[in-house]
Amino acid sequence: MKMNKKTIAIVVAILIGCAALVALTVYRSDADAQKVLTAKVARENLSSIVSGTGEIQPNHEDYVNIGATAMGPITHLYVKEGDHVKKGEVLAVIENVPQESAIGAQKAAISGAQRDIAADIAAQEVAKANVVHAQADLEQKDLDYKRAQELYKDALIAKQDFDAKKAAYDIAVATLAQDRASLVQANAQTASARDKLTSAQQTLVGDVDQYNRSISIAPFDGIVTNLPVREGETVVEGVQNTSGSTLMTLANMSVVTAEVKVDETDITGIELGQPADVTVDAIPGKTFKGRVTEVGDQALLRSTGVSTSQSTTGTEEAKDFKVVVTLDDPTSELRPGLSATAKITTAQKDNVVAIPLQALVMEVPDTGKKKGVKNLDASLAADPKSQPVQGVFVLRKEGRKLRAVFVPVQTGITGTSDIEVTSGVKPGDEIVVGPYRVLRILKDDATVKRDTTPAATTSPA
Repeated sequence: MKMNKKTIAIVVAILIGCAALVALTVYRSDADAQKVLTAKVARENLSSIVSGTGEIQPNHEDYVNIGATAMGPITHLYVKEGDHVKKGEVLAVIENVPQESAIGAQKAAISGAQRDIAADIAAQEVAKANVVHAQADLEQKDLDYKRAQELYKDALIAKQDFDAKKAAYDIAVATLAQDRASLVQANAQTASARDKLTSAQQTLVGDVDQYNRSISIAPFDGIVTNLPVREGETVVEGVQNTSGSTLMTLANMSVVTAEVKVDETDITGIELGQPADVTVDAIPGKTFKGRVTEVGDQALLRSTGVSTSQSTTGTEEAKDFKVVVTLDDPTSELRPGLSATAKITTAQKDNVVAIPLQALVMEVPDTGKKKGVKNLDASLAADPKSQPVQGVFVLRKEGRKLRAVFVPVQTGITGTSDIEVTSGVKPGDEIVVGPYRVLRILKDDATVKRDTTPAATTSPA
């Protein structure tokens, strides 16, 4: 049976109406849907990083304040702040004319004492020779005297000749005694001269020490980090409990640290031995590796840097903790006081399920029949006992519609821009990541559509 033109026109009109109704329904459905940005859940290698800012410093155990060990004006100052010096290098000289004069006088005294010793030794040798000569002469006079005694007994010589022999013998005895006494005296004079030489030498040691005290020497290789004096200034040495003048501070830069301040909310995750990357503002493009070697146990007020235990006034201001990072391979470019930033790796996990941080939201369960995601502050104000639950919005397709379903999740370590998820979602799930103005008010099971608008780009200036 053939349809007439009127019937065909009616059927076409009905079909067009149905299509228009469907299109209108879809349009209204899409019009009500929120545009959202989405991303896929994936596996990643995450590192939890804590940052702190501070300064480059030498190891606190490897620096020394070089103080004045003599009194007087500084005549020579051979270094300036920031100079690198070698062990044994002369740093400064304090006026030392009296010490230098005393050294010269003692050297002259030593030279004189050495000449006196030489003369006394010569006199000692003469005295020894005289004793030997006197002993030989006495032996001869003793033989002559004994012979004279026999001859005189037999009346073979005159009394006068006998008396002469006896007198010669007595003189020889006396001469030997005198020469022996002279030898003892010569020995004593030589010993005295030697003692004088030793005394002069010891005095010279003291004078040289006093002279050396006027010259400051670098005790190790390092860098001059502080120089509070100038050439010509008069300095004094310390006396008993009174400290003397400080000439300079010398730091051993073979062990370099970065002393940084870490926010109190991050300090609990920092432990000794954790690796860190240190950057220095004055050395762009270079990163120094290091490890945490000290974690402060006293909170520091952020405004003053004073420990809370030393503060006399109560305050609720933010606090920091000192963390020391020792650099593994410091270079000569590093100087104390340079601004530094340390990024400390407090945790690291590989191949974990991760989502962007901005995707994580907090839901407060609705006390009414309808469940939905609400503004957190408003919900807590309405029902303070409500406990927020963290989760993400996962896309679920229902027919031609996309719905954002709230799924609670458990989280692990936090990376720079992503966070670990230990339960709730799996790799491949599509989740809502923005925009924030939509995500903060998005409700559970809300209709959404993907925002495919290209991101705006900023043209270079």
